[in-house]
Amino acid sequence: MDKLQAEDARYLKRKVKRGSLDVHPTEKALVVQYEVEATILGEMGDPMVGERKECQKIIRLKSLNANTDITTLARRVVEECRLIHPSKLPEVEQLLFYLQNRKKPDKQEKHSPRDLTPFEGMELDEEANINCIDDYVELLYEDIPEKVRGATLILHLARNPDNLEELLQNETALGALARVLREDWKQSVDMATTIIYVFFCFSSFSQFHGLVTHYKIGALCMNITEHELKRYDLWQDELQKKKKAYEEDPDNQNVKKEHEKALKKYQGLLSKQEQLLRVALYLLLNLAEDTRTELKMRNKNIVHMLVKTLDREDEELLVLVVSFLKKLSIFLENKNDMAETHAVEKLARLLACDHENLLNTTLRLLLNLSFDTGLRSQMVQAGLIHKLSLMLADEKQGQLCMCILYHISVDDRFKSMFAYTDCIPQLMKMLFECGESHMEPELISFCINLAANKRNAQVICEGNGLKMLMKRGLKLKDVLIMKMIRNLSQHDGPTKNLFIDYVGDLAAQIGAEEREEYVIECLGTLANLTIPDLDWELVLKEYNLVPYLKDHLKPGSAEDDLILEVVIMIGTVSMDDSCAATMAKSGIIPALIELLNAQQEDDEFVCQIVYVLYQMVVHQATRDVIIKDTQAPAYLIDLMHDKNAEIRKVCNNTLDIIAEYDKECERKIQSEKFRWHNSQWLEMVENRAMGDDGEPFMFGDDGEAFMHNGDILERPDLFYTADGIIPADGTISPEFFTDYQNGDIGQAGGFPGSMNPDMFGQSTVTPGQRPATTYGTRPDEQFFYSYAGAASR
Repeated sequence: MDKLQAEDARYLKRKVKRGSLDVHPTEKALVVQYEVEATILGEMGDPMVGERKECQKIIRLKSLNANTDITTLARRVVEECRLIHPSKLPEVEQLLFYLQNRKKPDKQEKHSPRDLTPFEGMELDEEANINCIDDYVELLYEDIPEKVRGATLILHLARNPDNLEELLQNETALGALARVLREDWKQSVDMATTIIYVFFCFSSFSQFHGLVTHYKIGALCMNITEHELKRYDLWQDELQKKKKAYEEDPDNQNVKKEHEKALKKYQGLLSKQEQLLRVALYLLLNLAEDTRTELKMRNKNIVHMLVKTLDREDEELLVLVVSFLKKLSIFLENKNDMAETHAVEKLARLLACDHENLLNTTLRLLLNLSFDTGLRSQMVQAGLIHKLSLMLADEKQGQLCMCILYHISVDDRFKSMFAYTDCIPQLMKMLFECGESHMEPELISFCINLAANKRNAQVICEGNGLKMLMKRGLKLKDVLIMKMIRNLSQHDGPTKNLFIDYVGDLAAQIGAEEREEYVIECLGTLANLTIPDLDWELVLKEYNLVPYLKDHLKPGSAEDDLILEVVIMIGTVSMDDSCAATMAKSGIIPALIELLNAQQEDDEFVCQIVYVLYQMVVHQATRDVIIKDTQAPAYLIDLMHDKNAEIRKVCNNTLDIIAEYDKECERKIQSEKFRWHNSQWLEMVENRAMGDDGEPFMFGDDGEAFMHNGDILERPDLFYTADGIIPADGTISPEFFTDYQNGDIGQAGGFPGSMNPDMFGQSTVTPGQRPATTYGTRPDEQFFYSYAGAASR
């Protein structure tokens, strides 16, 4: 004994202090917290060095379920675990009762890309330890099951962000993982999923993206995703064959069993494949933070892969795919790829889902795509107008739906489709619910667009619609509401007649004390009311509008938009002969001519001023003033051949009326038309009159005429003679020239085959019809036809 004590001078003394009990946050397990005190004693038994360490033990309760006897299980736990004092038995029972009744986490729980949910196959019967990383790496050199186990252990370490720095220093482990993934990913889906998950943990932090790129994991994920999508197509084809065989022979039990077996196998394979796709695509989404990396993905058809994945049913996978597409959609090239792959049709299917996160992300992607005209057309074809209209009342998604519908309503060809849905009644309800409070700009902008369509305007004005709009617009002096009302007033038919009751209210708003933008809308609404039964003379007198209109015709007196509305208003009231006379007496015509000089480069101003002159010459009372006391005819003659088609139409109609009542103007007009129509011929005649020395270009260097031995100017069949236009073959009689002088060409007895009364090819406008816009087709523009259309002519 003395010898042993001499050889072993020191020995270790351990003491365990029992601690607290708790439950595991995610597993069915108890957690025991305890403390270990280790003391080194000297030869005489005196303590020399002491150490204290806190530890925990996890007791997993695999047999715990709804039918377990809690009392028996608690007694067994206390007996087998020496760390729990018998006095803790009631506390153990209470904790077990809590675990037995704890609800499972909701499957619809949201997870961000940086918090990817665990998947089947990640469970382990041991706890991973960072100190054993070398042992886990050794497993990666064994067979597939050992590789899966080793990768899973490393994954458990990587899911803790505190371990990433240390794993980063272990190049052997990361290199082995990358090698196994590159060489063996086709052999095991579980192994590929687990290893990609490890690198996903690194990709969740921007500072580790260089590591993932170094091992080329992104490119490998692209290849894996492409391969898995092809496998999915093969599975689908095989399953369809089995299903077809079963449908053709439903009584054959063997065929039925084969179909059921194939379906069960397909579902199992699909579940694992979707786990793999989720991890791989999440990793790619993280790497796409760098636009250069994103461009490389685009070059490898990432958009096509994602759109193809939209056919899946897994909602978590779909949230990821749609989020990825939304990020890509901000670039033109990716948006074009989505248009080519008809992504909108597949996205429309997702609007019927109950997954809130998926629905919200889908709507945000559609909003990005709705800025493109072609994609808006695809949305309409996919029936999105009806689907989104039904979702307008949704508090969470209604705003996004309204923004998308607003973009669709920008196109005139789609406006009428809203009249056949519940969209307009819902919008009107939202407008009226606002009361006098602030109105969302998207809501009123959407309504303004819809009001520009005649059928929509009728739906809006049904019941008390127009009355409520006028009440809010006039009371709050709301410019946007008045803009909507102005759009409603432009449509002919029953809608326009509804405004008769509000003419006085609108006219009362015209004044210098009101805001210009508000006056513009009120004035524009009045100018649209081309109603024959409306007594404009009474309105002008009662509200003293003539001085206001005259004062705002002066260039620079107000913004151009307001001056233009004043001109249009004058054109509207001038349809009444008494109003036209009042305007002429007030000196408005010279003011219009002055404004025409100042705004001669603005086609809209020119067109509307000429329209006012047209209305003036229609009435006897103002016709003489226009013709004799102003320079209007001269200006109109100058504008006869303007490049703008609408200006030419209105100008020619005005000149036709002037020519009927003033012979001198008629001769000037005919002369100008003749000179314009025959300008090339007249130029050639003038050049010939200058003599041979004046125009040597008509002859060759040796003096010989270009046209053989004759001079083209010596052909009498091309010119007017003293008796008229008499061609050599005599097909047109001398009476033609007389008809020309009388202005009868194009009517009965005129040119054979002539189509319009206007011999110079000018199309006509119905008298009294206001030009809708000046921006028509210009004569110098080329028309393009399709080959099919050209072949049919």
